[in-house]
Amino acid sequence: MIVVINYGMGNLRSVYNALYRVGADVVISHNPEDLACAEKVVLPGVGAFGAAMANLRDQGWTEAILREVVQNRKPFLGICLGLQVLADIGFERGVHTGLGILKGRVERIQSPDVRLPHVGWNDIRVLKPHPLFANLNTRPTFYFVHSFKMVCEFPGAVAATCTYGEEFTAAVASENMFATQFHPEKSQDQGLKLLENFVEWNGRET
Repeated sequence: MIVVINYGMGNLRSVYNALYRVGADVVISHNPEDLACAEKVVLPGVGAFGAAMANLRDQGWTEAILREVVQNRKPFLGICLGLQVLADIGFERGVHTGLGILKGRVERIQSPDVRLPHVGWNDIRVLKPHPLFANLNTRPTFYFVHSFKMVCEFPGAVAATCTYGEEFTAAVASENMFATQFHPEKSQDQGLKLLENFVEWNGRET
């Protein structure tokens, strides 16, 4: 069973529908105790970093995520804000502490040559092979909606980049964890294939 975390910050129904479409046994949960029964965990998210972390802490998700994903090493997929909160710190509307799972920070896209938010389709450059990239196009295209980027300082964790005025992290991968800045649930065939790969994934990088 895949548990999609409901902490009040995500387009949950779109994520649920996309996973269900590719054959997942999936539930949306507002109860952190459900992660103990989960085989895999999905953390979606749309909104501000600080509000997301406040919700995760106040609703008891922080401890459950650290226990089941970091300690028990259950396969994990973070989407958009679900990628960003893995960092140590975020600088959106103040300074906020993240989950601290991957060393790094979240800051505003700095290029003066582009409009923010970055909304729409863009291709990514895959930097290292990963089971979730299996059978995708050479330069797959995904749908983005964001103004902030993750600056990842965890060695070897950046799995793909994208360019929008400047190059930024599009996906990270570390052991049983994979997370994307883009929205696979909104990315048609390439996104559905990535989600199908997650459903079949054993939680290893190779």
